Amino acid sequence: MPIINSIADMQAEMTAWRHDFHENPELLYEVQRTAGLVAERLRAFGCDAVVEGVGRTGVVGVIHGKQRGAGRVMGLRADMDALPMSEATGLAHASRVPGKMHACGHDGHTSMLLGAAKYLCETRRFDGTAVVIFQPAEEGGAGGKAMVDDGMMERFGIQEVYGMHNWPGIPLGEFAIRPGPFFAATDVFDIHVTGKGAHAAKPNDGVDPTVMASQLVLALQTIASRNADPVEALVVSVTSFETGSKAYNVIPETVHLKGTVRTLKPDLRDMAEARMGEICAGIGAAMGGRILLDYRRSYPVMANSAAQTEFAARVAEGITPGVDRAAPLIMGGEDFAYMLEARPGAYILAGNGDSAMVHHPKYDFNDALLPVGASYFARLVEEGMPV
Repeated sequence: MPIINSIADMQAEMTAWRHDFHENPELLYEVQRTAGLVAERLRAFGCDAVVEGVGRTGVVGVIHGKQRGAGRVMGLRADMDALPMSEATGLAHASRVPGKMHACGHDGHTSMLLGAAKYLCETRRFDGTAVVIFQPAEEGGAGGKAMVDDGMMERFGIQEVYGMHNWPGIPLGEFAIRPGPFFAATDVFDIHVTGKGAHAAKPNDGVDPTVMASQLVLALQTIASRNADPVEALVVSVTSFETGSKAYNVIPETVHLKGTVRTLKPDLRDMAEARMGEICAGIGAAMGGRILLDYRRSYPVMANSAAQTEFAARVAEGITPGVDRAAPLIMGGEDFAYMLEARPGAYILAGNGDSAMVHHPKYDFNDALLPVGASYFARLVEEGMPV
């Protein structure tokens, strides 16, 4: 079963939706315009229920099949928010909002799920209920958690849940998936290094926090290189180094470091946090200063359920033979992890072709992917809940 013909016929309509979302990006939970348009269209399609304000600004649509005897309920999720960055594509549909851009393709994800919802409302060739989920704040705001915490799974009776993300570098229309851990847990940290300020010509009068912080940056790399099993995936990255002085001749009092830790296993996550604390305390004491670590856990590991991954792969193979069932592990984060913690399900990557990578100012979602993704969402429902 390739792309569904009636969904292919929606190509121009889905493209228009996508370009409109792209021109009007909104951040985190401030997706009022996008969510409003989504709710308006779901009602126009004939959804049996449309609920706004789930997880603050999320939208949920309910579509009943021709039959409901099986009692099955399947959730399909798309994210709606953009990124706080400036676009450099030069396209006619480029962002009209300075400093905001759909640089991750959530405009495409939303349009694909809308296309699938329209098709499912028109045909209803399934036995059960499809719940379409439009989520805010994936980009660092944990909107998936907000919707789960708002009781979404229980309120709509969702039994399993599926998500999708476009992926540059995978050929257009092909898919990639894997069972078990897929995307990493994403933690962040702030480290405050305090010494004693002095004139740069008299370093012996002070305790130099820049030297302490420099030693610390190097020492933190030993967590991955010397504390973790070499076959395990672990990233410890210091991404910001800011001193308390901008002068050439001043040894500052303080240094502020920022960074991120990425892991794929809970025990590795625990170890990395513990070792960071020990290293900070040890270097601070050894060099006569003080180092305070503020370590904050963010998105958990996103892990696909085995049975649902097998099913999702089979559905994708019905659309295209190009399905990689052993996709590489990804050290980026994805808050669909919270939904997969709440219910079994699977997350798949759909090829965006040869485009700039996501989170790049020249990235753009490939409109040719729209009918592919919409067909995948629709086939999940029809094949997962056959009449």
